[in-house]
Parts: sequence; structure tokens; C-alpha cells
Amino acid sequence: MGLFSRRDKPPKVSAAPINHSDLSIDSGVSSLKSPPATIRSSTTTGGPGPFSPVPVSLTKMDLPRPPDPQLDPVGYLRSLGAVRERSKIILDKALRNELNHFDVDLTKFPDVVSFVSGIIKRDYDAPFNTIPPHGRYQHFCVGGRDRIAHLLSTFPEEVDNTEKCRRMIDLFLVSVLLDAGAGTQWSYKSAENGRLYRRSEGIAVASLEMFKSGLFSGDSSNKFQVDKNGLRNLTSEKVAAGLQSRPGNEMTGIEGRTQLLVRLADALNDKKEYFGQEGRPGHMVDYLLSHPSTQASSMPIVAITTLWHVLMDGLSPIWPPSRTAINGVPLGDAWPCSTMPQPASRHSSSGSASSQTGALSPFPPSTTAPWESILPFHKLSQWLCYSLMQPLQSLLRVHFAGAELLTGLPEYRNGGLFIDTGVLTLKPADAERGLQNYAAHYDRTGVRGVEVAPMFEPSDDVIVEWRGVTVGLLDKLLVEVNQYLAPELAGNELTLAQLLEAGSWKGGREIAEVSRPNTKEPPILIDSDGTVF
Repeated sequence: MGLFSRRDKPPKVSAAPINHSDLSIDSGVSSLKSPPATIRSSTTTGGPGPFSPVPVSLTKMDLPRPPDPQLDPVGYLRSLGAVRERSKIILDKALRNELNHFDVDLTKFPDVVSFVSGIIKRDYDAPFNTIPPHGRYQHFCVGGRDRIAHLLSTFPEEVDNTEKCRRMIDLFLVSVLLDAGAGTQWSYKSAENGRLYRRSEGIAVASLEMFKSGLFSGDSSNKFQVDKNGLRNLTSEKVAAGLQSRPGNEMTGIEGRTQLLVRLADALNDKKEYFGQEGRPGHMVDYLLSHPSTQASSMPIVAITTLWHVLMDGLSPIWPPSRTAINGVPLGDAWPCSTMPQPASRHSSSGSASSQTGALSPFPPSTTAPWESILPFHKLSQWLCYSLMQPLQSLLRVHFAGAELLTGLPEYRNGGLFIDTGVLTLKPADAERGLQNYAAHYDRTGVRGVEVAPMFEPSDDVIVEWRGVTVGLLDKLLVEVNQYLAPELAGNELTLAQLLEAGSWKGGREIAEVSRPNTKEPPILIDSDGTVF
């Protein structure tokens, strides 16, 4: 499929300002191979920047266990540990080729390992310990310009590192919340250099310039902040103008993104223990450093679960009310999935008299609880964790215990990697339904796409299963890439955050450019409201 059948030669190198590779069919060890790049660098910005990783050995910290799902299913499904535990159920079924919506061909998995490893070797020098962890910071540095370092350098001397970190938390959080996919029509022309940027990098540059203009600040004495008053003044028109979204250059989901930020204002006001009287995201810095579980030594050590609690509890009011809920409590980015264990009816489904009179079935009741059918992801919360850790680590030398609990991000670049390489193939009935959705969407919007692909809403069972198997396959990919690169790792191992940054996300984007060169879209399209992807 995709690369193997439709293309027999690499396309022209993309003119986009990030490093994209040509991909080609190769008859050697792998059917996927990236050519060597002409320029090699130790980081995505061409050299170590202020947010480069700092290796450190941490003392062991006992982390709290997730709540017992039998006693507190809401607390469990909102916990970080639940994401990997529940997705493993999907992975186990995938390894047996028992998914409901995808056929699985694990004979293609070594090709993915070779392909991703080749990208890492192309762009970084062994032993690869200069690979930064996945995070928003790299997107701000598109085109080799460290815009964050430049912004930090413009602040007056009286702005200390703690306040600098608050400002970066403000910026990174609102930028991540805006970054839910941009669509194929949109680009952003930077006021800084007049260049056009697209997709995640474009949203990063746009959000940075909106931040610098004071759009998110309600304090006339400091435009370089995000606060509840500034967010309350946002309208769809202001956000669209800031993102340069207009006819012919439309970003999808402007209304959804705007409402997300307006709801953020209420959350910042309601959760003063995290965000202070000002209602600034950056005040979580003060909360994290003063938390009883934070270990203060030569460097502060924060439990990842503490940061997770701030994001899950502090930001819970921002998610749309239509999301999955248990007992009226919204779960955020968590969805029912038919591939998960399903509670069975306690009544017979036959046409017997006992069924018609409402008598209990003679079969024993199911031991599967309703919560077990729900698959949690909390992708934006995890993306925030990865991203907010960067300024905290760099500016305040905060280190995080338990960061390995974070999972791979279940979004379309990582998920598309496994489809475009043939590991996952959408089953025919679902593919047909997705194509019908695609036709209906473009009939409704009046915009005709140049490349056809199945389309589904984020809540569709196809998308939920795809995201679940993506989380599991990324864990498997990390193990096998580390084995593949072992001779060059000098006894070290890549972290999952490094794999996401240097391999899987980049690989998913690059192979999409080959399989769908006109749009560079993923193999499955999301009819997004601007709050999920």
C-alpha cells in the first residue's frame, strides 16, 4: 500500500524550512530508506540551545499509584498510568491481529524500525544523546532560528529566571492548546521575516507573535503573559486574525480553539491554588516548587504525577462538555472503544418468555465494569507535560521523576507512520465508510480535496482504536529501535521522548509527503473540532 505501490521514485525535496527527507524503495534490509542528509546537526536548531537536554541521575522517588478503578473509575481513567495500561489491551489484540477496524501485518514492523532508525542516524550523530525530548520548543525554532532564546534575551535584567519561566509556561501552554491540526489550506506569514510556515510550526510561530503582541494578556504593564482577563477578551474574530485565518487561507476549528481558550480563563480563575490570583498558567511554577512532594537539594525534583495533577485537575473545565463522562464527571480525552472489554447484558437476548417478562438471564452477570470499555489518551495533557517540562528544566533546573510514565502521543503523524508503512491497514468496510464521510464533508463545506482519504470524527470507533494501537506500537518501536541502534548508543538508550522527536513523528510526516505529495496529509483524515488533534 501507499509508498510501496504508488510511488517508484522519491519526490522533490520539500521547500519547507524543516529538514524533510526524500524516501525511496530500497531492495536491501528494509523497503524503506532515507538518504543521507547533506547537513548534520546535533539539535533541530543547529546547535545546543537554552532548552537542550541536561542528562542527570535522579535519586529514586516513590510515586503515588493510580486510584483503584473498582473504587474510583473516574480517578483511574484520568490518571497518567491508565493510558499505557488500557492501550496495552489494544496492543495485545493487535499482536494477535484481532483488531476490529485494522488488519495488522507485523512482518512490516522491521521496516518501520529500519526506517525510523535511518532518520535518526541521518539527522543526529551517535551516540544520539543530543536529541532533545519531544516538546513545543522545537516548533518555535523552525528554520533554524531560536526564537525562544531571542525572546528571553529581550527581557529586562530585573526579570529573573522564575518570572522568565512563568512567561514561557504561559506561552507554551496557550500555544499547545491552539495546536490541534491546521488543515491543508492554512499557512502563516511571519511578521518577523515574511516567510510562510504551515502546520504545527506555523501555529507555533503564530502563537508566539500573538503572545508578543499582548493578545493573551489583560495586564497593560506586562504584555508578555497569559492571564484570565486577557483570555476572556478573546473572540473568534481576534483568534482568526491572529492566526491569519481567512477565506482562501482557512484554519479548521477556529471556533473550537477560541472556546477552549475562553474556558481556560474560567479554569485559571477557579483554580487559584495552581494559577494564583492573577490567573496565569505560569504560576504553576510556584505551586510545583512549593509542593510537599518536591525534593529540594542541589536541584529541585518534581514528581511527574504532581505536574499531571495540575494539568488534569486545573484544566479539567476547559474540555467540551460533550466528551465522555462517568457519573457526570467529564474524563477529557477518553472514549468508548468496542475493542476494549465490554460489559454484557444481564438479560437474555433471545426471544424466550423469560426475556420478554424481564426475568434475569440464567447466564451469570458479566464481571466487566462499564469503565473498562473506555480508552483514555489525554493527548493534549501529555503534549503539555512534554512541553512544559522544557522551560522548567532549562530555566530553573527542575528535574522530573517518573517522566517515563508519559506515553507516545496518539496523533495522526505517529499513527500515520504505521499505516503508511503497511503495519496497519484499514478494513474494507471501514475504508468505504470513511470515503463516504470524506465525500459528505466536502459536499458540506464546498471544498474539494485534491487527494482522497477516509475521514472520521474524533469519537469514531475507528479513530479511537487507531489511537490506542498507536500508543502500544510506539512502546514496541522504542524497544526495537534501541536494539537496532545498540552498537552506536555506547551503552545508552533512547528515551521515548527522544524517539518521538527524532524518529516517529518526523517519520510519519515524511512518509506522508511521499504517499500524498499534494496535501501531505495523514492516511486517515480527522473531521476535527480544533480540540483533539
